[in-house]
Amino acid sequence: MANQDLTLPQDYSQFIETLSHRVATAHVSASRAVNRELVSLYWDIGKQIVCKQNEAGWGNKVVEQIALDLRARFPDRQGFSRSNIFYMRSFYLAYSQGLTNVQQAVGQLPGAPPTEKVARPARRLGGEPQPSIVPQPVGQVPESLAIVPWGHNILLVEKLDTVESRLWYAQQITLNGWSRAVLAHQIESDLFGRQGAAITNFQQTLPAPQSDLARELIKDPYHFGFLGIAHDISERQLEASLLKKLTDFLLELGKGFAFVGRQYHLNVGEQDFYLDLLFYHLDLRCFVVIDLKVESFKPEFAGKMSFYLSAVDEQLAKEGDQPSIGLILCKEHNHIIVEYTLRHLEKPLGVASYQLLPTDVQSKLPSPQELQNQLETALDEAASTESEDA
Repeated sequence: MANQDLTLPQDYSQFIETLSHRVATAHVSASRAVNRELVSLYWDIGKQIVCKQNEAGWGNKVVEQIALDLRARFPDRQGFSRSNIFYMRSFYLAYSQGLTNVQQAVGQLPGAPPTEKVARPARRLGGEPQPSIVPQPVGQVPESLAIVPWGHNILLVEKLDTVESRLWYAQQITLNGWSRAVLAHQIESDLFGRQGAAITNFQQTLPAPQSDLARELIKDPYHFGFLGIAHDISERQLEASLLKKLTDFLLELGKGFAFVGRQYHLNVGEQDFYLDLLFYHLDLRCFVVIDLKVESFKPEFAGKMSFYLSAVDEQLAKEGDQPSIGLILCKEHNHIIVEYTLRHLEKPLGVASYQLLPTDVQSKLPSPQELQNQLETALDEAASTESEDA
């Protein structure tokens, strides 16, 4: 509460702001340090248990006794339940046989360039998949895992089968600040497999490292299951549906996208043109034009997109902006046709597909005719009930 009789110095407000920022920063740093020590402890407990099981043949009953004894010795501390002790063991086993120089594989602490992700196969226009880093054993918990909350680490072990994918998701947690629910969603939608999988010509049309950053930006396919649509719709309906669920759409697009406009108007040569969706990417420092197609990819789509990109670069881009990028989202695409189309284009362009509701969900949904039949049956039953009551 402010003292009404006190005259504060002119720079007092700024002083308090500076102190508040320092307190908040220290709190975050302290939380990270505590988390790092906790995860390191759990790793070490898991390691010691595995060593005893390998050397002395300790069985699961002994592990259960370890949980009981630790709880008895530390009654005021959480984390020593039977299930969590077994998670510690699984945590160590999940990585101990497949790690090497983790800092090189997954990048450094928060703020590391996105190009320092775990290497994995990625489609390049006219090229072979890039080789993956082959991990080797290590003795200490990797830094990339130590800074991830324990609950997230459990999810990585439970839901993923490879060290490579776990390390990649661990880095994304740190870079994007994902909650456990968001992490679960990204794993279920196979973000690791989709990220950077679209066919692009970025290597030929953008300078490094912009080309690598842009390539990792584009997925294939994009999952639009959050729209709840299982039937064919028009491009305008798809566009409108995506904008109604803009938060979910931005999450699917990935970090860094800022929405600029829908049906964004451009005037070129005294003619009007409209971009389906226009975004600006904060990390790439460029506009991203998205063209929605509810049909299979056709080569002429690329020519139209090249025109849009030229217009955006000329009319919207400011000094310091990088060349605009185009993304054509189609219902489906033929890889060979797309590769031939993009091979000699001068504008940076990617092509990816999208999925509405998953196939297994679609198969369980009633068709429009079935819905109509069910409605008619329900109305008949209601009318029959009213007649009986009368």
